[in-house]
Amino acid sequence: MRTVSLLGLFGLLGTTVAPSQSSFEALPIDHLLSINSVIGSETPQWSADGQHLLFASSLGDGGLLTISSEGGFPKRVPLNLGGSGHFLARQMPQWSPDGEWIGYVSDKSGSPELWLWSVNGGWDRQLTHLGGRINSFRWSPDGTAIAFGNDRYGNYDIWKVRVDNASTHRLTEKQNYEVFPFWTPDGKKILFVELDDRWEKHTVTAMNIDGKNPRVVTIDTEFFDYRAGGTFAYPRISPDGQSVLFRSHRTGWINYWVVPFSGGVPRALHNEKADQSHARWSPDGQTIAYISNRNGTHHLMVVAASGGTPRALLSPKVGVVASPEWSPDGKLLSHTFETPTRPRDLFVVNASNGDKHQLTDSLPAGGLETTLVAPEKIRYPSTDGFEINAYLYKPPEIQTGQRLPGLLWIHGGPTSQFHDTFQQHVQFFVQRGYVVLLPNIRGSSGYGKAFADANNSCWGHCDLEDVLAGVDYLKTLTYVDSENMGITGTSYGGCMSLSAIAFAPGVFQAAIPASGYADWFHFMEEQELRHVKLLEHEFGRLPDNKATYYKNSPIFSVKQVMTPTFLVHGEGKFPRSTASLKFALELEKNYKVFQLKAYPNENYYVKSRENRRQMLIDMLSFFNQFLMDRAEKKTPVISNEQS
Repeated sequence: MRTVSLLGLFGLLGTTVAPSQSSFEALPIDHLLSINSVIGSETPQWSADGQHLLFASSLGDGGLLTISSEGGFPKRVPLNLGGSGHFLARQMPQWSPDGEWIGYVSDKSGSPELWLWSVNGGWDRQLTHLGGRINSFRWSPDGTAIAFGNDRYGNYDIWKVRVDNASTHRLTEKQNYEVFPFWTPDGKKILFVELDDRWEKHTVTAMNIDGKNPRVVTIDTEFFDYRAGGTFAYPRISPDGQSVLFRSHRTGWINYWVVPFSGGVPRALHNEKADQSHARWSPDGQTIAYISNRNGTHHLMVVAASGGTPRALLSPKVGVVASPEWSPDGKLLSHTFETPTRPRDLFVVNASNGDKHQLTDSLPAGGLETTLVAPEKIRYPSTDGFEINAYLYKPPEIQTGQRLPGLLWIHGGPTSQFHDTFQQHVQFFVQRGYVVLLPNIRGSSGYGKAFADANNSCWGHCDLEDVLAGVDYLKTLTYVDSENMGITGTSYGGCMSLSAIAFAPGVFQAAIPASGYADWFHFMEEQELRHVKLLEHEFGRLPDNKATYYKNSPIFSVKQVMTPTFLVHGEGKFPRSTASLKFALELEKNYKVFQLKAYPNENYYVKSRENRRQMLIDMLSFFNQFLMDRAEKKTPVISNEQS
C-alpha cells in the first residue's frame, strides 16, 4: 500500500460501509450522530424555591436551560457565555442562595473570570479581574461573597470576592495547590483542600473567612488526583456544621468517610467494594445520598448520616444513575440516568418511596432505541490471575456461519473505566458489521485501588496482556473472524493501540490510534502539568526511571510493527498532533504501512460533530480495507454515508 502524503494531511478515505448478510439496515451516520444527551455532564441545580432545575445543555453551542421540577419544555437562559462558549474547568454555573444571580466562569473578557448574571434584570457583569484560571467556586450562605480557586500567582490559591463591590482578596498563598473551597453553614469559616507536590496527599483545612487561623480537619494520603483536586472534590460539611464528608482510598476502594469538623478519627460512611461518588447531605442533615459504582452500573443509595445499612433508592439492572442533588425541602432528589441505548436525561425521584419522573427526553422520536445495540457484560481470564470485565457488542441478526471482524476498543485514562453508558462511536461500527469488545483492563478505575495500580510502571506491557486476552476471547466466538482483528481507542486508548502494534506484532491486522502518545520522553517535554504529574505517579520521576520511560515507549520498537496503521488527531490552537506525526515519521523511515490525518479546528481530540462525522467515515473505510476486504464477501456493500 502506498502511504498517504504527510504534507497533504491527508485526504479522504472513502465512505462505504461493511457488507451484511442480513436484512438489518445500519442507522445512517447523521441519524446516529443526532443522538446526544440534552444534559451536559455538570450536576443540575435546584432553584431556591424548589420550582426549577438549572442545567447546562450539551446540544448545539451549549448554554444554560431551566426546566420545571414537574416537567415541561426547557427554557433557555439568555446568558451570553462568550469567549470559548463553554464552561471552563467544568464549573457548572451556580444560582445564588436567594436566586437573584447566576454566578459563572467565562473567558469572554480574555481570561477565565467570575461573572454574575441578573436573573430578574437579564444583564451581567464581570466580578473578578485576576487573569488566572478558576477551577472551583462556591457562594457564601448569605450570598454576599464567593470563594474560589485561582492560579494568578502560578499555583492555585483560595480567593474571596464580594458581590456588592467586587473587592477581591487572596486568602492562602502556599506553594502547593489550594483548591475547592466550601463554606460552613454559618458562613464564618471556609474549608478547602491542599494538595502536596505529587497530588497524592489531601489536607482538608478550615480557616476564617479572612484567611487567618488555618486548622487541619483531616489528612488523606495515597489518593492520586489527576484533576488537581477535582477527583477528591469539595469537602462537604453537614448542615449543622459538625461533620465533614470526604472521599478516600484508605480501604482500597474510593468510599466516603465522615470526620468531625473539630477534627478526630474518620469513620466510613459505608464500607463497600465499590467506588462511591457524588455524596450529598440532605437539607436536614439526617440522610446522605451517594452513587455506588458496581462494575459500571451506578446505583443511587441513601443512608442515615449516623451510619447503618444503606438503602438502594434506584438500582438499575443496567444503566448509570448520576449527579444527585436534593431539593430544598428534602423530599426529592434530581439525578441523571443513561443506558447503552439511551443518552443521559434528567429525572426527579421521591426520596421516600422511589417514585421517579422523567423531565427531559434526549432520544429523538421514531423508535431509534430499537436500532441501537445493547451490549452483553462478560468476563474473561487474563495473565497474572486477573479477571477482566468487558462489554461485548455484536451486530444484530448475525447469519448462521457468518464470521465478522473483531475490534478491541480501549478507554482513555488509563485510570478510567467503561460504564453502562451510550457509546455513539462504538454503535457506528457494530451496526456496520464489527464485533466490538470494550475491556476494563488492569489500570482501570472502578475495581479497587490494587487493580488501578496494577499497570504502574508497565504501560503497554502488563495491561496489554489484558488486551491480548480479549483478542483470545473474541476468537472463541463462532461468529468472529479470528484472522481479522483491529484495535482503536482515544487518548490512552490511542497509546495502547500504538503499544499493541509495536509490542505484539502481528496480533492485529489494522489499528487506528486516536490522539495517542508513543514516546514518553517527548510527552514529558511538551505536556501540561496534570499529565506530567500522572506520569510521575505511574512511572516515577524521569531522572531516576529512564529505563521505565524507554521500555514503555513504543516509538523505540517501530521496526517490529507489522500492522497497517491509521493515526488520527485533532489540530487546532494548541496542536499536539506532533505526537502522531513523530510516530508517523518513524513508520515512514522503516517503510511501514500507515496513514495520518489531522482534523482542523480542534485541539488534542476530535470533538466537533462535523469532524467526528468525517473521522468515523475515514476510520470505517480504513478498517473495511484491511479487515472486511480480507474477509468473505457474499453480498454487495451497503452505503449509507456520503463524505
